[in-house]
Amino acid sequence: MEDNNNKLAVLWTSGDPEVAEKVCFMYTNNAKKQAWFDEVVLIVWGPSSKLLAENEMLQDYIKIMQENGVKVEACYYCADMYGVVEDLKKMDIDVKGMGVPLSNYLKEGWHTLTF
Repeated sequence: MEDNNNKLAVLWTSGDPEVAEKVCFMYTNNAKKQAWFDEVVLIVWGPSSKLLAENEMLQDYIKIMQENGVKVEACYYCADMYGVVEDLKKMDIDVKGMGVPLSNYLKEGWHTLTF
């Protein structure tokens, strides 16, 4: 079995912009930029998808994280409920059903954080 001890999946569900900017994004970006983890995935889920589609500052932060090597994925079904699927895709976010991928991260032993 592959050693996934150095992999991090961050599940971002909060619709609060302060939680995004001052907690979730700051830690997620630095986890990759500072090489605290080899692989870092940010999962946009639920209310966070609507917030991201409406907030340009957070969109800019997503670009920075992507440039630093953070992989960004989003739940298609959540984004569809808020009508923001295309908005997220325009940000080069992998929008797809996330139930199976998240379950796989958990089963494979990735470290996980939820904000």
